[in-house]
Amino acid sequence: MRKPDFLRAKNILCSEPDLIKRRLRRFGLNTVCEQARCPNIAECFSKHTATFLILGKICTRNCRFCAVHKGVALSPDIDEPEHIAQMAKGLKLRHIVITSVTRDDLADGGAEQFYKTVISVKRALPESSVEVLTPDFQGRIESVARVVEAGPSVYNHNLETVPRLYPEVRAGADYQRSLFILKWVSENAPGIKTKTGIMVGMGETRDEIIGLMKDSIDAGCKIMTIGQYLAPSRRHLPVRRYYEPEEFVELEQIGLEMGFKAVFAGPLVRSSYCAEEIFSREQAGSQILRR
Repeated sequence: MRKPDFLRAKNILCSEPDLIKRRLRRFGLNTVCEQARCPNIAECFSKHTATFLILGKICTRNCRFCAVHKGVALSPDIDEPEHIAQMAKGLKLRHIVITSVTRDDLADGGAEQFYKTVISVKRALPESSVEVLTPDFQGRIESVARVVEAGPSVYNHNLETVPRLYPEVRAGADYQRSLFILKWVSENAPGIKTKTGIMVGMGETRDEIIGLMKDSIDAGCKIMTIGQYLAPSRRHLPVRRYYEPEEFVELEQIGLEMGFKAVFAGPLVRSSYCAEEIFSREQAGSQILRR
């Protein structure tokens, strides 16, 4: 299908994206912005924001929607937490987002690296907020608890799609397991905002989306993002449908009426896109962030 014009990312003409990339390479760091081929990368890098990708850039799972490389991962870099803290401080970030590849090869799924990174960033930038976007750790609650122990402001774990599509879209993942993680965090760490995100356009129905939103509310989720799925290549899951901007507005309203504290939906919305803004607006009680 031909991509609609409203799905074309902003054309940013400045040197800032290259500057961010040079700094990342100097510290030996990765971002999900680059590895997942995010359409908003130029815009975010021009604003000196990025979502740090820890635990390398090789994922141990083979989700059909994701552009991140799959294969045998390397051992975690012991200097990575401090390097991220140094770069975040150099960029004077007020809200730092930390995510990772899925590391099923590690006994704790990489939870300790999350813990160390959050602690290092908070030490370097005590006035800033930290958001984590974690894998499911294969349902190990002790790993989730270790990340929570570091004290992030936001705990994000994406459901990605509706349960019916999990076998086709998210190999190795489990819908109920992901809901359980969100519910455990919301019940055991009420001071931490829980957040989830999904992509649409992979074959789900409107009723299935609404059902997922209800499940997320029941799990204690406070913030939700909804964006259009864009196939990274012809080898990935094809786009089944492009949603119109008005449909995202409708989903925002449905989510707010259900009880979400903040909903951010739009064609180019991604889970960590404008994360600082949506967190700030949720804190201030302003629920919708238009794009």
